[in-house]
Amino acid sequence: MENQTLDLDVLIVEGLKVTPQSSVPAFILLLLIYIFIMVSNIGLVVLISTECSLHQPMYLLFCNMSINDVFGASTIIPRILSDVFIPMSQRFMSYNECVIQAFCAHFHAGIAHAVLIIMAVDRYMAICKPLHYAAIMTHRMVLGLSVWAWSISFLLVGILIGLSVRLVILNPFCDNASLFKLSCENILINHVYGLGITVVILGSSLCSVMLTYLSIAMVCLRSKNKALNSKALQTCATHLAAYAILLFSGCIIIILHRFPHLSDHGKLASIFHVVPPAMNAIIYGLQIKAVREKIIIIFKRATPGKVKVTNCDSQK
Repeated sequence: MENQTLDLDVLIVEGLKVTPQSSVPAFILLLLIYIFIMVSNIGLVVLISTECSLHQPMYLLFCNMSINDVFGASTIIPRILSDVFIPMSQRFMSYNECVIQAFCAHFHAGIAHAVLIIMAVDRYMAICKPLHYAAIMTHRMVLGLSVWAWSISFLLVGILIGLSVRLVILNPFCDNASLFKLSCENILINHVYGLGITVVILGSSLCSVMLTYLSIAMVCLRSKNKALNSKALQTCATHLAAYAILLFSGCIIIILHRFPHLSDHGKLASIFHVVPPAMNAIIYGLQIKAVREKIIIIFKRATPGKVKVTNCDSQK
C-alpha cells in the first residue's frame, strides 16, 4: 500500500500486480478457489451437523476449522477479486475498512492455531488415554474449548490491532504489519507485542503438537495392535498435514514482511492465505474414513427412490 495526497482516512491497496491480459485468468482462478472453499467447507459442516454418527469431539472440532476457513477466505478473497480489474492507483480502501480486514485476517490465523492445538490434545486423549477419553472429551468440554479458542484469539488480536490503530499499506490485503509500516511514530511497542504474540502462538502450537504426537508415537511403537496403529496414523497424518500447511504459509508471510526489498515476493506469498482453507476440507473430508464413507452414502441416497431421512433421536 502507498501514501498519496488523499483524504487522510483513505488508503491505496496495491492488491495483486496483474497485467490487463492476465487479469481475467487471475480473476477466474481466484473465484474458483473461493467457490471451492465455500462449498467444501460449508458442505463439511452440514454433513457433520446432520449425521448423528459424526457427532463426536474430533468431527465437531473439524466444524470449527471449516467455519474459520469460510470466515478467513471471505475476509480476503472477495476484496482481492473486486480490485483485480481496477488500476492499482485507484484501489482505494477506507482506513476503518483496512483495520477491520487486518483484524479478521489475524483473528482467522489465531483461531486456526488454537483449534489445531485442541485437536492435537484430542488425538492424544483418544489414543494414549482411551479409557478416560469419553469422560473427559464430552460435548460440553468441546464447546468450552471452542469458545476458549475463539475468545483468546479475539483478545490477543484485538490488542495487536489496537496498538496499530493508534498510528497515522505494500500487500494484497490489510494486515497488522502493513498498518504500522505507515507510521512516522515510534512503533517499538508494536514490534515487541507483535513478535511476542507470534512467539506465544507459534511456540505453544509447535510445542503442543510435538509433545502430543511424540506421546502418540511412543504408544503406537509399544502397541502391537495393528488396527489401532493404522487408525492413529490416519487421523494424526491428516492433522499434521493441515498443521504443516498452516505453519508454512504463516511463516512465509511473516518472514517476507521483515524484508522490504522482497515486497513483490511478499505480495505473491500473501496468496498463501487461501491455501489452508482450500486444503483443509480436502484433507479432513477425503482422508478421514468415517467422513468419506458418509459422503459416498449421501451421493448414493441422492439417486431417485433412495432418499432417506435420518433422525438422530431414533439412533439413541
